[in-house]
Amino acid sequence: MAQKTLTDGQCQEAVDAYATHGNHPAAAASLRIPEATFYNRYLRAKNLGFKPSKGVQDLENPKHLLAQIKELQTDLKKAQATEINHEIIQSKIIELKHGIATVTPPTWLLSKRAPSSSPGVPTLLCSDWHVGEVVTPSQIGGVNAYNMTIFRQRVRVLLDSTIKLLRIISPKMDYPGIVLPLGGDMVSGDIHEELRATNELRTMPTVLVLYGVLMWLIDELLQHFPAVFIPCVSGNHGRDTMKIWNKDRNATSFDWLLYSFLAKHYEGNPRVIFQIPNGPDAYYKVYQHRYLLTHLDQFRGGDGMIGALGPIIRGDHKKRSRNAQVGQEYDTLIGGHWHQLIQLTRLIVNGSLKGYCEYAYANNFPFEPPQQALWLTHPKYGITYRMPVYVETTQLNIAPTSWVSVPA
Repeated sequence: MAQKTLTDGQCQEAVDAYATHGNHPAAAASLRIPEATFYNRYLRAKNLGFKPSKGVQDLENPKHLLAQIKELQTDLKKAQATEINHEIIQSKIIELKHGIATVTPPTWLLSKRAPSSSPGVPTLLCSDWHVGEVVTPSQIGGVNAYNMTIFRQRVRVLLDSTIKLLRIISPKMDYPGIVLPLGGDMVSGDIHEELRATNELRTMPTVLVLYGVLMWLIDELLQHFPAVFIPCVSGNHGRDTMKIWNKDRNATSFDWLLYSFLAKHYEGNPRVIFQIPNGPDAYYKVYQHRYLLTHLDQFRGGDGMIGALGPIIRGDHKKRSRNAQVGQEYDTLIGGHWHQLIQLTRLIVNGSLKGYCEYAYANNFPFEPPQQALWLTHPKYGITYRMPVYVETTQLNIAPTSWVSVPA
């Protein structure tokens, strides 16, 4: 149906009524028309450029100002009554006393007094653990297996191998601390029908298991390092919505809930600092090197020739351009999602703890062992040592392919 044309008189009448009464309900009542009708009429009049008639609007009129204030207060109360945002969940429900969306970086991360002989600050990027998922060897040629038992074993190997590698570089382990980014997809989640049918545990029990394992990992790191800094972002798997949300992304994420409970647990420990932003990106510096942590699920595309590098490099270029416009430049982008270890100066993409799976096998993706990224940030040279941390616990026996022969 064609929209009814408003006369100039009706447009002017709507603008004058609002200027006089200061709110939509009162203005609509004065014209004896429904509030929705008045609102549409007033909005169209404003878009057409109509202004209140001379003498109608008195900005110094206390009654007019009080009416506007009252309307705004009413709208605010309605919004507060229906909105449960990140801060409310963290402060009222989880009872975190201090904000963790933006934190003051620990002094050991930014100290300029570190000697050039210092090994620097290590970073162990943990992401794409997909806890709860089951990978069946017989369905992928026997090249990998994964379940809750193997997950626990691999976290133990991850810790032991990290300490061993860092001790090779610095036998005295004279590191000021360690950065432990948690990059999302820590849980498998139920976002696909096949995962709902085959996961070893449902999502919430999986979160409880992860909570205990991550506490153990952090406590063990505190045995070797003076402090631990933990920036966190959510992934795309551990969500309770069918599609990933751009708004309130973290409020729909079990990753974010897990991080918040961990932050609450360590709230009284000055040696452990969490950074859990409300958005998908976390910014922090190690010495003067600027990092941006994100899950990288926002980057899509690629083909059989360029693989993951194409969409990731294009996405990095777009993100750098966006950030430069608002003064949030960074030196290195780090994240996960792609299950392919890439360690460059401007870009670090993590492997996965889960390793090769049925999805990768069915799509003919290159084989990659389960691994996580480890590197050092030097006070003078920036990123120096780059090391994969392999976490496989057993050597799978893969039978060689035999040829079928027909007797002569």
